[in-house]
Formats: sequence, structure tokens, C-alpha cells
Amino acid sequence: MSFLRRRFGGGDSSSEPSRDPSPDADKPADLRIVKVQRLQSLKQKQQSKKRNFWIFALGGVFGLVVAAFFVGSNDMIDLSSLEGMNLNSIMDVLPAGFLRDAQQLQKHERDAVNYDSFSVGLHARSQGIHAQHPVIMIPGVISTGLESWGTEEASRQYFRKRLWGSWTMMRALVLDKAGWKKHIMLDKETGMDPPGIKLRAAQGFDATDFFITGYWIWNKILENLATIGYDPTNAFTAAYDWRMSYMNYEKRDQYFTRLKAHIEVAVGVSDKKVVLLSHSMGSQVLYYFFHWVEAEGYGNGGNKWVEKYVDSWINISGCMLGALKGMPAVLSGEMKDTAQLNAFSVYGLEKFLSRHERAEIFRAMPGISSMLPLGGNAVWGDENWAPDDLPGQNVSFGNFLRFRDNNSTLTNKNLTVEQSMPYLYRNSEEWYHHMVQSSYSHGVAHTKKVVEDNQLLPAKWINPLETRLPLAPSLKIYCFYGIGKETERAYYYKEDLDPLSKTNVTIDTAFTNGKVDHGVVMGEGDGTVSLLSSGYMCTKGWKIKRYNPAGVKIKTYEMPHEPDRFSPRGGPNTGDHVDILGRSSLNDLILRIAGGRGHDVEESIHSNILEYAEKVKIYEE
Repeated sequence: MSFLRRRFGGGDSSSEPSRDPSPDADKPADLRIVKVQRLQSLKQKQQSKKRNFWIFALGGVFGLVVAAFFVGSNDMIDLSSLEGMNLNSIMDVLPAGFLRDAQQLQKHERDAVNYDSFSVGLHARSQGIHAQHPVIMIPGVISTGLESWGTEEASRQYFRKRLWGSWTMMRALVLDKAGWKKHIMLDKETGMDPPGIKLRAAQGFDATDFFITGYWIWNKILENLATIGYDPTNAFTAAYDWRMSYMNYEKRDQYFTRLKAHIEVAVGVSDKKVVLLSHSMGSQVLYYFFHWVEAEGYGNGGNKWVEKYVDSWINISGCMLGALKGMPAVLSGEMKDTAQLNAFSVYGLEKFLSRHERAEIFRAMPGISSMLPLGGNAVWGDENWAPDDLPGQNVSFGNFLRFRDNNSTLTNKNLTVEQSMPYLYRNSEEWYHHMVQSSYSHGVAHTKKVVEDNQLLPAKWINPLETRLPLAPSLKIYCFYGIGKETERAYYYKEDLDPLSKTNVTIDTAFTNGKVDHGVVMGEGDGTVSLLSSGYMCTKGWKIKRYNPAGVKIKTYEMPHEPDRFSPRGGPNTGDHVDILGRSSLNDLILRIAGGRGHDVEESIHSNILEYAEKVKIYEE
């Protein structure tokens, strides 16, 4: 009986009750005899509860599986025995005390995560704010789940299961790594599905509300939008397969055609222009869409389409000039953190896959390469200078890839952002740099004529320094992003001398000094995107006439990172790149704009972005 109390009641063996058979004996109230059927029912309920905190319990088990992978042919560990692994069997073998502690941890996390569910929406509703404009949401990289629709023999076990953004992904990575890689990587020549494979972006709000159980992405925004009157009839998530290059979104999935049609229907039904929300890479996708939808031979909407259909663009944590961490991802399969995911997911990706495998996977997802830094030395600096250099800084941020060992031909001098692109091409496969060069452009257009000419070139459409905003004078752009969280700004590299490695260079993780953390040089940003990328276009670039000839109004609202020490996601005042989607002030601003009160939003700038922007070497004609 003491065992049953420990398992189901959370009791301790030291408090075992008296065995006095007298019915009048003083015994604990929680001790009673149960029938076998009732016991089985209790056990099933308990197992259901245990699933809710699997992310804690599986950490240790996954470590054992990873260890088994590295012993390879060791007969002591047979991975085939894991093929029937399921969550119930794992929970059954874990100690009751461990499960009890995990439950408490999960309760604390759940309390922290639910700190303001619906409260922002309820407050806005009390102020008379309600749904006005239709809302279209364009999510960022990795936050959209990808599910298999292939029917070939190798794919049948995964049919309509998510191979990105679910427990199925974790299980496939452990038990069928080769199969998972085959599904998740695109064809290296076409940049689309490999033969016999069919992976598609999940659709609807379920595609982006949570990445995996318990790790919300857009859910808090959805909660608050619903509170002021939004539902699937006036709100829509435009999920996409973020692995592909942008033009292939349209070629394979007709993504931009569908997005255009949905916006037009929403405006026709509501008689209100839409409000577009984009996050991270989604902001680049939306900027590309603005060009596609106008262009003859593509969207055929003409120069007045955006003016007719779009009221506002809410640009959240937009990496308008790229994300510097994209470079080490494709160069050597490394970065400070692979993605803004929970520790379990990061551990699996970093330890289970080698650097070469990770680089191979990232290169075979050309959509990720859309976030390689834009603007070259004019934005990011050179060997002697960068706009965001700090007083007394010994080595300029302009030295993007740094090498302490100058003896190797691979590492004989520091490289700027501009120089790092040909360096990447020299250290990667021909198919990869052909795909990047044909899909994206990373330069600067210094004259109005070049900008207008670039409006006709799809490879230029992701770059706001080579193209212009739509000719939509009534369009309003709101730039909301976090600041005050250390962000990757440069890297120390060395030649990869590991005989088992297939990469040429690797981050010099042995070097830590001041702002250098294990070979990664930290600067200002939101933890993922540098301040120059998220803030320059909003505060200065789009004030230059050739990039904004219609005079579109832009407001910038910076959100300092002020995390709650007790919240694993930072709480209501976080400025983190992903967790900002749950920030109270961001949700409040979104509701005001969607509710027709965008004119109440005032600029709020706390960083040195205005100072940095003035030092960027891009000028009016």
C-alpha cells in the first residue's frame, strides 16, 4: 500500500501507516483499498498526466539514446529494441520521486507561462477596442510545423505526421535519422522535394501556435486577438515551407497567389483593409511578397495593389538585413544556439548530429540562406570600423570572421561580412552557392535608377537596400523589436583538424575573453537578430527617398529585455527574439492597431540605433 501511495498519492515511505486491523484505528485519510479495475483506471489517468511533462523526463533518457548512437556497433546497446518505444513505457520505468519532482517543475513553468493569458485582450476590450481590420499572420523561420504527405513506402509511417515541430520529429531523429534527413532536406539541384518525398507546411492556427507541446509561439497573440473578437473568419495564418527559396514558395505551393487571394477576399468581405503581422524571417517573406504581388508576370497587381488592400504592416523582430548567425550555420553547422527552442530540442540537434551533418542540412534548406547578412561593409563595417563599435573596443565588429592562427591558407586573415560570402562559397559545394546566388542578392543600390531597375529582378526582392517599399502613401509600418539581450555579432574560427570531421573550419570554442563567449563575439540585439538588422531600415533606411518614394509612415517601438527571473520564457517584459510574441506591451500594441487605433502608437527608442544608423555608409543621392 505504501507503494501505491507513493505512486499515486505522492506520499513517502517513511510515513507508512499503522497495520492495526481495527476499523477504529487512527489511519491516514488518503489510505484506502481499491479494486483492480479502479487501480487500472487510476494508473491510466496518471499516465495521461505524466505526458504533460515529458519534456523534463525525456532529457535523461534521450541522453542515453545519444550515447548509444556514439558507441555505434557496440553490441551492449541494441537500438532496434527502441522501435516500439512509446511515452507510456518510458514513464513506467522512471522513479516515482523523479516524476513527482518533474510534476512540480512543470507546474511552476505552467504558472509562469500562463502569467497573462487573455488579460491583455480583456483590458483592451474594456477600453472599447474590438476587431476591425482582418488580420493575416506570417510566421518566422522554423516556427511552422512540416508534415509528411508522401505515400511511398519509406514515408507511409509518417503520413500526416509532423517531421518538424512535434514528438514525431524527435522520435524519427533518434530511431530513423537517415530517413528523417531524407525527408527534411530538399533536393540539392531543384531546391524542392526529393524524389518520393512530400513534406508540406501545416496549415491553420495549429501550424504556428505551439512548436512542441508546452512551447508556445503565436498562441498568446491568438488568445488576445480572440478576446477582442477575432476568429478564423477574420484572422488567418499564412504558413509556408520555410526551407525553400522564396520563388519556390510560389512555384511549388502557389503560396503568394494564395496569400494574395486571401487578402483580397478578407477585404471584400469586411470592407476593411488588412493588417499584416510578420515575425522574424516572415518579415522578409512579406517584403518579398510586396514586390511579387505588384510585378507584371507574377502577381500582376500593379503599383496600387498594396495601397488598396493593406492598412498596416506590423513588423515584429524582423531581420530586414539578415541574421549574422546564419553564416556559421551554413559554413560549419554551428552557432551559439541552433534555434530559440527549449533545451531538449537544442541538445538533440547539437549532440546527435555532427557539424558536417548540420551544415549539410542547413545548406539543403535554401530558405535559411535568405537570412545571410545584407548590405556588406556599408552596413556591417570593415577591418577598422563598424557603426556599432563601442568606445575602447580593441577589435572592430567589422572583423566578422576572425582567425587567431594565421598560418593556414584557410585562416590567414580576418574577414568582413562582405568578404565572408566568397569565403563561404569556397568552403561549400557548387550546387549550394549556385542556389544562393540565383535566389538572393546582398548588395546596396546607391541610386534611384538602380532601385527601380531592381523592382523587376526577383533575386533582389528580399533586399530593402536594393529595392523600395510599395507606392502606398497610406500604408503604415510598425517596427517592434527587442533590445538589450546579447546577440551574436562576430566569430572566431580555426581550421578544423579533427580527422573525423568533413568541415574545413570550425568555431574556435576554446577562446573566451570579455565579450567573446566560446569563440562567439557578442553585441546588441534581441538574442538572435542584431540591432542593426532589426532597426536600421525602420529608423533610417526607409527615410531615404529612393527606398521609400511614397513616404510610407514608419514608427519604431523598441522593447528592452527585462526578463522575469522566475519565468523560463522571460515573462511579460521579455525582449527575446521569439518570446517577445508573448510580451504584454507587444500584444497590447497589436490589438490597438488591429482595432483601428494605430494612431495612438508612439515611437519609443531606447537603444543607440539612431547613432549607429547615422554611421552606416548609405546616403541620399
